[in-house]
Amino acid sequence: MKIIAFTGAGISKQSNIPTFMERPDIREKLFRDYANTHHEEYNEVVKQLKANMNGAKPNDAHIALAQYKIPVITMNIDGLHKQAGSDALELHGGLPEDDEMDIAWSLYNKPVLYGDPAPNYAKAYEMVYDLKLGDIFLVIGCSFHTAIAVDLREVARSRGARIIEIQEDAAHNVRKILENIKKE
Repeated sequence: MKIIAFTGAGISKQSNIPTFMERPDIREKLFRDYANTHHEEYNEVVKQLKANMNGAKPNDAHIALAQYKIPVITMNIDGLHKQAGSDALELHGGLPEDDEMDIAWSLYNKPVLYGDPAPNYAKAYEMVYDLKLGDIFLVIGCSFHTAIAVDLREVARSRGARIIEIQEDAAHNVRKILENIKKE
């Protein structure tokens, strides 16, 4: 039995990182057109994002996925899966390095902006298409607000995988569910 985890902002909420849904003031500026026409303002938005994530540590949900060696597809740009030891496929890239902040507006995949190509989407689809009957697609902290979040669930369902949703209290529930799966 194969398990793949698909994570969104809800997994990092308990690491004190606000979700984009909680920060519409930031979300509305994460568009390529905005970055290209408002360089300084966009760079400030990215600085705010980095400040929100500075000092954040992986919570037990991130750590459990790494310890159980569960492949991770994430929509997050916070890097917490990698800090925890997972080799996560980051669909929306990461954040600029400190020495790139003045040119953040011109960077691609740091993060992937609305209107930019998302180069890792194809890899995510491939991973989920490899699921078979009896495999598990573990969805953690993902809403239904993005097309990729809806699509990957549908692909997993079409492959016969069992979909387990953890939308609340991921820091406490992921390990429990993984332990229960391993007992099956």
